[in-house]
Amino acid sequence: MSKVLTFLLWSFSAVATLGVASLPLGIEAQLALVVGALAAMLALKLLDVRGAFRPVFLALGTFVILRYLFWRVSSTIPPISSPADFAAGVALLIAEIYCVVMLFLSLFTVADPIERPKAPRIAEEDAPTVDVFVPSYNESIEIVAPTLAAAKRLRYPEGKLNIFLLDDGATEEKLQSDDPAVARRAHNRRESLQAVCAELGVHYLSREDNKHAKAGNLNSGLAQSQGDLVAVFDADHAPARDFLTETVGFFAQDEKLFLVQTPHFFLNPDPIERNVGAVGMPAENEMFYGLVQKGLDKWNAAFFCGSAALLRRQALEEVGGFHGSSVTEDAETALELHAHGWNSVYVDKPLIAGLQPETFESFIGQRSRWARGMAQILLLKNPLFIPGLKMAQRLCYLSSSLFWLFPLSRMVFIFAPLMYIFFNMKIYVANGQEFIAYTLTYMLSALLIQSYVFGRVRWPWTSDLYEYVQAVKLFPAVLGVFLDPRRPKFNVTAKGQTLDENQLSSLAWPYFALFALVAVSMVALALRFVHEPDSRDLISVVGVWSAFNLCLTGVALGVVSERRERRSVPRVPSRLAASLEFGSQTLPVAIEDMSFGGLKVRALDAVKLPQKGTGVLRVATGGAAGRVLETPIVVAGRRVSDEARGVGLKFYGVNGDRFKIIASVMFFSIDPIYQRRSQQYVRLGVLRGSFNFALAALNQTFRGFYYAFFRRSQARPPLGRSSESSAS
Repeated sequence: MSKVLTFLLWSFSAVATLGVASLPLGIEAQLALVVGALAAMLALKLLDVRGAFRPVFLALGTFVILRYLFWRVSSTIPPISSPADFAAGVALLIAEIYCVVMLFLSLFTVADPIERPKAPRIAEEDAPTVDVFVPSYNESIEIVAPTLAAAKRLRYPEGKLNIFLLDDGATEEKLQSDDPAVARRAHNRRESLQAVCAELGVHYLSREDNKHAKAGNLNSGLAQSQGDLVAVFDADHAPARDFLTETVGFFAQDEKLFLVQTPHFFLNPDPIERNVGAVGMPAENEMFYGLVQKGLDKWNAAFFCGSAALLRRQALEEVGGFHGSSVTEDAETALELHAHGWNSVYVDKPLIAGLQPETFESFIGQRSRWARGMAQILLLKNPLFIPGLKMAQRLCYLSSSLFWLFPLSRMVFIFAPLMYIFFNMKIYVANGQEFIAYTLTYMLSALLIQSYVFGRVRWPWTSDLYEYVQAVKLFPAVLGVFLDPRRPKFNVTAKGQTLDENQLSSLAWPYFALFALVAVSMVALALRFVHEPDSRDLISVVGVWSAFNLCLTGVALGVVSERRERRSVPRVPSRLAASLEFGSQTLPVAIEDMSFGGLKVRALDAVKLPQKGTGVLRVATGGAAGRVLETPIVVAGRRVSDEARGVGLKFYGVNGDRFKIIASVMFFSIDPIYQRRSQQYVRLGVLRGSFNFALAALNQTFRGFYYAFFRRSQARPPLGRSSESSAS
């Protein structure tokens, strides 16, 4: 009965919305109607009414948006007799229509997100064979080996699991390079990784060359393995022990299932979170993995994200393996498989822990590849025209690919008011009353929808910030794809870097230039307000717009002001028992936390731990074998306040036990880390979120200029050369 009621409400809401949205109304009637709609939306939001009333809320918001869109198209475009104004006005209108289309596509995508039950358990004798692929390019052993060790610890029937390191950093082409430095690095890399793989008990694979980048590397792995299923983990994405037990069972339920995708969970914040000090803000990927992928799953359109996934070999072989005509081979491969009638499943449980880019420059490099790849898919394999997809799948893939055109619209919104302020181009014909009745109410409606639908995973204005800071650098990249869709090449994303000092990003100056331009425009606008009384309505409209742009560009100055980060991998809390051996003395300790490079321990007995020197860390693995892992350590420092019972240790040397210990401590289960992170998230409403954003604009603007004038001389390049082989 509830499903029938929901369907009727959706249908009634849609018909009523479309019918009323196009009625011609005066300003007073328009304002009364939309204020009533906004009041109803606010009431539903404050009461937190969901379920059957969700379509009513969305219909009210859609009504306000459509009223605005009808008015914009019919009443605000400059006359064609002024060609420059008309062209700029149409460009702005197209950018706005793009945003409205994206809003509707995203609302369709997340209309009814799925909550999947746990995967069914299967008997050991019925378990399919699994090959684990860890593609790598130029990541260090300290990044790759913990992932291999964690993969080796996966719970699965003996004899049915094989782990493969797919090393693209030491191909035959590199080994035979005419550049002796390149050849030497490749030889050293191969030797060291082969030694670690042998010690960990995993297979080392390389290939002739680096053709087709990650897609080619994965296809090379397919050709040299034979498991029924293929798990893919990026080199810095270490899986929890229960990854396979939480995913494999779905393949027994559906013989046409090609993919089980899980979320990407990150141990470290991205550069935007870290640099602006956004304490309590949900991570950016929470919106995609916490809501959007669940919505895509409803329409059988959850797609492969390059890592943390399990795929069926038979399906891959049917479409010729992983596809590489775009630089986002993951989404492209999923699109092909969905078009061939295969199904996908999304499991909303973090089962891997990875690393995000540490610097703003590497962050932009990663997003540039995503943007270029999705634009390639839109142009070369447009989901609207590929045969085999259902209509819902077409809309979902269209939403995912169209989204990455945001740099084009975002830069239009930055420069449009400047056209009026500096060149008196009237690209938006409206007075103050119309602005309030249509534009302001449209913005409030969009904010309420964002808060109602995405408020759990996204703060107000956060999406605008992420889009703007990316758009400045991604605009030419996306434009370049339209000029030559086949030109973009795969680029790896640097990981495992550290920043020794606070410093400006190497990409900072365009952001300062844009801030200065917007700030100067505000001064010019104030002068025009004083000297042009007949135009004050329009000046006020542009002033509100420019004030928002000033806040946005101001916060961006904080984003490109890099806070120092001397630890490439955050420490993960632990309570694991261990022992330390210093000479003839053995001391029982508890491991309090650990990262790839070191750990902190606390003495279990009333003894003082050594303040310097080297020793051996021992950890019992338990189980039937009862093996003890051991690795050399050096004392890095102690905590005086703890009466010398707590001490920091660093790993040194490279041995298999070191990485097995890291895997057993850091990646035994992702749940505790994820839950602890999630409990710190703060949910902000529209008013509080807007106030916080304005306050952040003030703080980050001052911080940005402080870095610009006082931190330039201290700037140093990021430390570390680790890179990932795919997007995270």
